[in-house]
Parts: sequence; C-alpha cells; structure tokens
Amino acid sequence: MNKKKKSDPVPLTGEELSKKVKELGNLSKEEKARECGYYTVTKNGIERVNMMKFLNALIDAEGIELDSTANGQGRGGRSASFRISVQSNGNLLIGSAYTKKMGLEPGDEFEITLGRKHIHLKQVDREGDEEE
Repeated sequence: MNKKKKSDPVPLTGEELSKKVKELGNLSKEEKARECGYYTVTKNGIERVNMMKFLNALIDAEGIELDSTANGQGRGGRSASFRISVQSNGNLLIGSAYTKKMGLEPGDEFEITLGRKHIHLKQVDREGDEEE
C-alpha cells in the first residue's frame, strides 16, 4: 500500500493553483487538495490531505485579504466596496484595499481628469511621460 514512497509533493501556489482548481471542476475539496499537492505520506504509507494549507494557499492565490491588520494601519475587517464618500474636509480618500488590488506603490503618480460626475486617473511613469 506504499503508493508514493518518494518525498512529499511540492504543492502548487499562486496563479498555477487557481488555474488547477478551476480545471478540476466537480472534484471534492479533498480531491482538489490532493491533486494540487497538498498531502503528505505517513511512515505507514497513508496519504493525509493538508486541507488548511490548501485552503490558505487558495485564499492567498485569489488575493483575498483576511488579516485585519493592514501593516498596523486603519481599521480591520472592512473590504473594498468600490464606493467612496467625500469626507467632511472635502477630501476623497482611496483606501489601501484599492491600491493593493491595483498593485500600486508609494510614489506612483497619476494625471487627474475631471468629468461631469467622474474622476479619471491616468498613471504617469517616473519621467513624467504617460504610460500607454
């Protein structure tokens, strides 16, 4: 009953994991975890599926933020709603959930264009030229 006596498999992560899970369609969670390499083989040759590692890797692969501490800043437990309100001081604040989702870094610059009821941001590279 020693199916896989070699070393434990290297589990898939990131985009590769997301893609594989989608390909596996109607399989159970445990079967998907096993197919993605989230199992170990005990000394007795028994396969054990590591569901917690699999689910945590899947959460990370999908970019879902579950930790409420965003580098110690802001209030935890909120998710991006894609709606913001003008603050009492007249400012519009775009939170870190949006900038992280867009892959923005401190110092990234934008050109602001105002429409009737919208604001368009066009990213500008470091030399001041607009990105295509």
